[in-house]
Amino acid sequence: MILSDKKILDSIKNKQIVIEPFDRQCLGTNSYDVHLSKYLAVYTDAVLDAKKHNQIEEIIIPEEGYVLQPGTLYLGVTQEYTETHNSVPFLEGKSSVGRLGIDIHATAGKGDVGFCNTWTLEISCVHPVRVYAGMPVGQLIYFGVEGDIENYYNKKANAKYNQRTIKPVESMMWKNNF
Repeated sequence: MILSDKKILDSIKNKQIVIEPFDRQCLGTNSYDVHLSKYLAVYTDAVLDAKKHNQIEEIIIPEEGYVLQPGTLYLGVTQEYTETHNSVPFLEGKSSVGRLGIDIHATAGKGDVGFCNTWTLEISCVHPVRVYAGMPVGQLIYFGVEGDIENYYNKKANAKYNQRTIKPVESMMWKNNF
């Protein structure tokens, strides 16, 4: 079941959902709008290796915006830091962003109960498009969880994305044993 605006507000009041900074105007009927931060990153190698720690290069979006190019994977990050302790957060792109030909996540739209961080975005586009720091980029939708939770993400010993950051985080696939 998707949480309504009132249920999201109750969860924020009870600290079961944390959104920093929180702006009441970003709360929709059943979602919360998140915004693109000023930080982007691109991988430096032409070929990425799933068993290797692939390095990234930081890009800071200037005031006049930054033009994304097709064929390039950009890692972005939300301005908002979030925590979820009683629900499963899903991040979806805003329709206005999709209508510009921008995808904000390749596969990682679902968070875990216990996820406490900013959201790294896997951004791609179908034609050149200028983006700006602070622009609405996505919306968080919260699904209630039925039953008790034993394995919160932020308490897992092998969780790879627990270190709080304001910058995009590259793939940590190389930390898996395969």
